[in-house]
Amino acid sequence: MDQAKQRVVSRHRVKERIRRKVNGTADRPRLAVYRSLKYIYAQVIDDASGKTIASASSREKDSNAKGANAAAAKAVGALIAKKAKDKGVTQVVFDRGGYQFHGNIKALADAARENGLQF
Repeated sequence: MDQAKQRVVSRHRVKERIRRKVNGTADRPRLAVYRSLKYIYAQVIDDASGKTIASASSREKDSNAKGANAAAAKAVGALIAKKAKDKGVTQVVFDRGGYQFHGNIKALADAARENGLQF
């Protein structure tokens, strides 16, 4: 297996291990993060009912950021916090999606915390 495939397989293994421990409820939904090479995405999910409460990405026009860099991650973090608070969600469980809590993932989490989400 080449190095790129091995990295993807390893991340999925870590992601599955995290998902066994992190579960979103109606009281504390899960803030899930996905990072591609071009964009960064975040969703607030109630796993009990299987519904997405709010979502944000760097592809949206109102995110004021382009790409998948730290500035875009901060904008998406602020946007997801605003959308979640509009829906009445203040506490979430953070699901880093198998990525290291560093760089863009940390920037998104810090921006969400600064804008009122608690986790």
